Amino acid sequence: MLKQQIQYDMKSAMKSGNKSRLGTIRLIMAAVKQREVDERIELNDEQVLAVLDKMVKQRRDSITQYEQAGRTDLADKESAEIEVIKDYLPEALGDDAITALITEAITSTGASGMADMGKVMGRLKPKIQGRADMGAVSALVKQQLAG
Repeated sequence: MLKQQIQYDMKSAMKSGNKSRLGTIRLIMAAVKQREVDERIELNDEQVLAVLDKMVKQRRDSITQYEQAGRTDLADKESAEIEVIKDYLPEALGDDAITALITEAITSTGASGMADMGKVMGRLKPKIQGRADMGAVSALVKQQLAG
């Protein structure tokens, strides 16, 4: 289970004295625990991946803002956190694989226009979550549905 792997890695980072990695792993565990407490459930791997995906997205947004403000030191810290988080995400999908999955989802749902966007994204999300930027995937789906 992914959550157990993260806990194991946290112990390893403590023992090795890798403070930057340990700090990021603690942030991951805090986000997972927060969601578990909020929803009163035990998160499965898919839900943990959703938390990790959200954390990466937040850090990418922060990097953009820090770079615009000229704070490269903070942007570098966020980039380092993304690298640690990516250790727990599955292998990223290539553009060809994403396009093939989108085409398959459109075909299987019978989507014919923008009104069917939700159906297509609902079909894609479990297959792509954590393996691609969902914002970019959404843009590609819109592009294919529009024409």
